[in-house]
Amino acid sequence: MRLLDVFYNEMEKNKDRISFVKSYQEIEDNMKNGKMSALLTLEEGGVCMGNIRLLRDFYRLGVRMMTLTWNFPNELGFPAKVTEGNLKGTLFDGDEYGLTETGIAFVKEMERLGIIIDVSHLNDAGIRDVLEHTSKPFVASHSNAKKVCGHPRNLNDDLIQAIDERGGVIGINYSSSFLRDWEEGEEEVSRIEDMVKHVLYIRDLAGIDCIGLGSDFDGIDGELEIASPEDLPLLKKALREAGLKESEIEKIFYQNVLRLYKDIL
Repeated sequence: MRLLDVFYNEMEKNKDRISFVKSYQEIEDNMKNGKMSALLTLEEGGVCMGNIRLLRDFYRLGVRMMTLTWNFPNELGFPAKVTEGNLKGTLFDGDEYGLTETGIAFVKEMERLGIIIDVSHLNDAGIRDVLEHTSKPFVASHSNAKKVCGHPRNLNDDLIQAIDERGGVIGINYSSSFLRDWEEGEEEVSRIEDMVKHVLYIRDLAGIDCIGLGSDFDGIDGELEIASPEDLPLLKKALREAGLKESEIEKIFYQNVLRLYKDIL
């Protein structure tokens, strides 16, 4: 709740430039008025403590997207990989580690309310359960292609194709760990050329309509060729040089996400 208060205060202080949005219509209004839009999201469904009434409360407070897990098991399901604590390094890669009954109830309620389901961090079995128990598009907000980089959090081909068929969006993650399989001792750098490889792979596998930008600026560190939104023209230039049409680049940069927002919000 303290973070929500910070968010609301920041919106008020900068209301001439950016506006808190809870619907697609509000996003459209901001675009017409030359203002940025701020969509409130939660990363870690565990904050609801398995209580669906808390999910509804967060919706009333303006939350419009939520990851089901972060890097730890919770009441809703299991992450692809645990990063800290007693279970550090554990991979939940078996079919038995799908969504819990509570998790299934949550995704159904999120879909009913109009909260975008975010499957980044969720394991494969959990994503398949989302596909089984929902019907609307959803996102993997910061995940890449596992065939290009084998990080456990990246997506297998079948899941990339399923997200595309559902009308969902996969946001390219800029973290070096998600971009390339590094050799021991190599200096890890988040490189634009590796981002382009993931874009091209996903495009060739599933099409351009499921690709977006995930960034994860607040969750990564190290050397970054794209260190802030100001550097995004460099990515646009690289995609153009890789042969993408302007219409395809516009889809990746914003149109695919706007289409999904229009479907859900």
